[in-house]
Amino acid sequence: MKRVLLKLSGEALAGPNKTGFDEATVMEVARQVKVLTDEGTQIGIVIGGGNFWRGRTSETIDRTKADQIGMLATVMNCIYVSEIFRYVGIKTQVLTPFACGSFTKLFSKDRANKYFDRGMVVFFAGGTGHPYFSTDTATVLRAIEIEAETILLAKAVDGVYDSDPKINPNAKKYEEVTIQEVIDQKLAVVDMTASIMCMENHMPMLVFGLSEENSIVNTAHGNCSGTRVTV
Repeated sequence: MKRVLLKLSGEALAGPNKTGFDEATVMEVARQVKVLTDEGTQIGIVIGGGNFWRGRTSETIDRTKADQIGMLATVMNCIYVSEIFRYVGIKTQVLTPFACGSFTKLFSKDRANKYFDRGMVVFFAGGTGHPYFSTDTATVLRAIEIEAETILLAKAVDGVYDSDPKINPNAKKYEEVTIQEVIDQKLAVVDMTASIMCMENHMPMLVFGLSEENSIVNTAHGNCSGTRVTV
């Protein structure tokens, strides 16, 4: 693959800690990404904020403000993971849709392409920059904008199931499913807005468990042990 968008869940990056960062997990992600960049694959990354903030938890906080806190959580995640990547020898840049002083650069497609041409991994932090849009939607939006071949969706769950495997021990895992089926059956791979954007813009996804050994490299090499979401 020449260019992909890798979505990492904040929850998955927290590892067994369930919150914050598990450095061993992030180091393993960095090792795998370096394998792919050394092969010439261009990688953009979006990280969720669930290891810090799960959205509005009470009516005392306005939804817009709660979403803004979530956007900042993703900025923290991207800065941290970017630094771990640099430690293992990967050149990186963090882009946001809003100004963060000298912490990040403002996103534009041209700027992202410039960094890709320099062999850098580009982090897309801060979501879409607007409330009511999730990091799922930001993932699909950025993937479309940078003309990625596919989205690699690394989650705490190892694929797409017909029901929640945490609740239903008999949940069936799909090897392949169409984005139309995801929408019709409300399979919650990504949220509905993101699903419809994938369908309308023909953006496929590969969904897999981050915790599986060498999962990012294997999936990028065409050996996905999770679920292929076709368009």
